Amino acid sequence: MSDSEVKSGLEAAGEADEAAALPEPVTARLLKAELGTAVIGTSMAFGDLAIQIRREALVSAARQCRDHPELQYDYLMDVGAVDHLGRTPRFEMVYNLYSLRFRHRVRLHVQIPEEDPTVDSLIDLWSAADWFEREAWDLMGIRFRGHPRLVRILTHAEFVGHALRKDYHPAERHRLSRTYDLFTEDQAGAPPDGASSG
Repeated sequence: MSDSEVKSGLEAAGEADEAAALPEPVTARLLKAELGTAVIGTSMAFGDLAIQIRREALVSAARQCRDHPELQYDYLMDVGAVDHLGRTPRFEMVYNLYSLRFRHRVRLHVQIPEEDPTVDSLIDLWSAADWFEREAWDLMGIRFRGHPRLVRILTHAEFVGHALRKDYHPAERHRLSRTYDLFTEDQAGAPPDGASSG
């Protein structure tokens, strides 16, 4: 092992020790106190806190983030769906929250199994969740329990499948058979089997 490799290893170990010595972020501490084992893990990436939450605790965690006086994550910045094709569980939802008052941010991560790609909607906490969740349904096939109108938003009503899933074939084409009124609910491409109502 060269001197530079030894130095790099020592620096990395020192950074790990330094990170371990830092106090736990207040968001992680408060969520662990409130939710217990529903908080699976925490990490720091690029200066931002990431917290992995059990699927069934998402609404409780999000409400705690929004309403706790020490947190006040009042801005739902983004909601993203990730397809980890070949991994179990296959899907992951990522919620980016920001506190306008405290100027801090957190990402909540929720793992979702392929055989039941469903998670609770956050639309009752942040109205901005409406279109984010519709996009995740349309492009990734994630269903949001309790969403009032979970319909396609970027593809059309006759589109088959979910175009951002890693196993979706890019050569697929789905042509419209007629003209649709985008503002008529029964023509807007609702998910099958009443998935919008959970």
